[in-house]
Amino acid sequence: MSPGHPSKVIETMFASPGSSLVLVALATLLSEASGFALGPAMLARSSRSASLRGGAPAAASLRMASREVIVEADVDAVGKRLCAMVEEAAGKAIKERGSFSLAIPGGSILKMLKGLQGKSSIEWDKSTMAYVNHRCVALDDETSTHFKARPLFLDSWMEQGLKVITLEGTTDAPKEAAAYAAAMKALPASTLDVVGGFPAFDLMLIGVGLDGHVGSLYPDSPAVAEQKESVISVVKPSSSSISLSMPVMKASKRIVIASAGKSDKYPLGKAEGMVRALEAEETVNSFPACAFREGATWILDEGAAALLKTK
Repeated sequence: MSPGHPSKVIETMFASPGSSLVLVALATLLSEASGFALGPAMLARSSRSASLRGGAPAAASLRMASREVIVEADVDAVGKRLCAMVEEAAGKAIKERGSFSLAIPGGSILKMLKGLQGKSSIEWDKSTMAYVNHRCVALDDETSTHFKARPLFLDSWMEQGLKVITLEGTTDAPKEAAAYAAAMKALPASTLDVVGGFPAFDLMLIGVGLDGHVGSLYPDSPAVAEQKESVISVVKPSSSSISLSMPVMKASKRIVIASAGKSDKYPLGKAEGMVRALEAEETVNSFPACAFREGATWILDEGAAALLKTK
């Protein structure tokens, strides 16, 4: 945890997505006594075994198998934590190999990233950014994620040297998907690594819809099951888009999922969605976000975490 963010850590183990949560009480007690890792979950020493409800600190962290769930007080705190993780990942990548690759979605995460507008510790001239998904519209269309991101933070990043992989600005989704995949493939491995034949970003930021969609991978759609292509086209009568495929999302060196606040689209917040993503009996096809039950960091506000059992 970063300085100034006191937290409690409750260690748990999860079986595979779709199975029920199993609290490993004995393992937690043993870990508190010894501090050793036990089994597939790295059971670290817990500062206190207490409920996250009532009297909780500013942030609470629940490490579940190979994932971590961080609960912050509100959407502003989630945004600050997210920005800190972007800075951390950038510093680590640039120190290790001289460059940083980042993928961002649209939606509420755009507002969170405003915290990195202007000066930060990130060397943007050594960084490359792509979109997790993007509508197939002109880049200056008001529904374009690129258009929305520019005044919030992207203009300042580009002024400092950030290279952005953009769409060509057409409505032809298959053409845009092919061009986007080619643009990523053309980058040297020193800029965008490749793992198992797929681009591997240093940091993948993901938002989750109430129906469980990630990027433009919607429940019960062929796009969720795509295992060969890096970028897929999602054609709809109203608005087509492109999206990174699930293998690309999961190939990332670090995956951070943020869910916080309420909006016109989600007036009740995403508490029910977080239960389906993290605890309920779901499949990747029925609720795509549950593909990240392991191997990701989840940052939630108290509202989004309100219905989770582990609190």
